Amino acid sequence: MGSQSDWPTMRHASEILERLGVPHECRIVSAHRTPKRLVEYAETARARGLKAVIAGAGGAAHLPGMVASMTALPVFGVPIESKALSGMDSLLSIVQMPGGVPVGTLAIGKAGAINAALIAASVIAHLDPKVAAALDAFRAEQTDKVAEIPSDEA
Repeated sequence: MGSQSDWPTMRHASEILERLGVPHECRIVSAHRTPKRLVEYAETARARGLKAVIAGAGGAAHLPGMVASMTALPVFGVPIESKALSGMDSLLSIVQMPGGVPVGTLAIGKAGAINAALIAASVIAHLDPKVAAALDAFRAEQTDKVAEIPSDEA
């Protein structure tokens, strides 16, 4: 994530990955304030065993695109809700990548963080049968939680 203030959103991705048994790391890597850290992180991601990167960023939101420019791993961008423009600035910064530098862009905020983790887990599930089973169980649990008949109880 781009800053400590992104953690309340990005922790949801971490929680989903933990629940699915996907090993992961959480780091603060700012495209603007820690550019050397960003370069080192992105350029060594594959060699360190990462299979995908989830990058959350707010405001100008350059982190996902910068990471994607330095690694061939799949990068999933989570726009962080900003005070100024409610995350629309973040969303547009992440989604408008030039052709050839792809970033899979998710929804603004918590839903985006959760879905980024699920997409990353789906990628990893192709390589890891345990993650595939956990993802299948997660989806089945979601289905089981949906009532067939509406009720007045929440």
